Amino acid sequence: MKKIMTAVALFGLAIAASAAPQAVVDAVQAPAWRDRDGRAEPLAPGMELRSRDRIRTGEGSRVYLRLVDGSTVKLGENGELLAERLGPSEKQFFSAALNVAKGAFRFTTDKLRKLSRRDATIRVATVTAGIRGTDIWGKTEPERDFVCLLEGRITVSHQDGDSREMNEPLTFYVAPRNQPPRGIEAADPETVKKWAAETEIQAGAGVTRRGGKWKLLLASIDGQQAALEVYDRVAGAGYAAAIRPRIEGEAIRYEILLRNLASKAEAEVLAAKVKARLGLEARPTL
Repeated sequence: MKKIMTAVALFGLAIAASAAPQAVVDAVQAPAWRDRDGRAEPLAPGMELRSRDRIRTGEGSRVYLRLVDGSTVKLGENGELLAERLGPSEKQFFSAALNVAKGAFRFTTDKLRKLSRRDATIRVATVTAGIRGTDIWGKTEPERDFVCLLEGRITVSHQDGDSREMNEPLTFYVAPRNQPPRGIEAADPETVKKWAAETEIQAGAGVTRRGGKWKLLLASIDGQQAALEVYDRVAGAGYAAAIRPRIEGEAIRYEILLRNLASKAEAEVLAAKVKARLGLEARPTL
């Protein structure tokens, strides 16, 4: 009986794991979008991702994605990442194939889960990295593609067939555009710090995060159509707005809000950005 109960419990855990989203948006420094089935939506904390979703970031943007295996993927400004595959493999451990078509990225594994089994690869234009519980940074530029190993071990391969093992921290694999790869080179620590800053969310930049309690009231409008027009303008600019109807006497007013801000200070920064970009006089609220 005990063995049967254990088997049932494990089966239940497997079902729960398979039902969990394979990736979610953790934090957004807007503007940023998710493209799915030909439709673009502004990126919001808590948004679930699936295979074939494409993430795009705009000028000054950063995005953090949290994978179900505990890893974090960070995407810098003017970037584009395609989730070619997200989901369990045939052997039921985590599997992912990510394609960075533009910009800079960082892949970091949760320290407590580094030994977890996974089948993950990240392609940076002409270079593909096989992940084994590690911390890497990479970028595709007009003149080259490269991947820098910060910690752990990876296998890198180039589209022309070149393949290398990397296990020395602060080394990077360089592939000049339309030329043979230069191979593995040592990276200057100060240069690596500058690279890493390209994918890190900036303090006081008006960032939205999962669990943020503050909101930004963008507008309060009479009339559903007028409210939808403002909502569409905000969403088109890469900000994940929401509409909240409020009854005032016998009338209904529609509030357009940005949610998930961690503090009043972050909300005030975002208010200034929205005013400069969209001309809206926004104010923070709980």
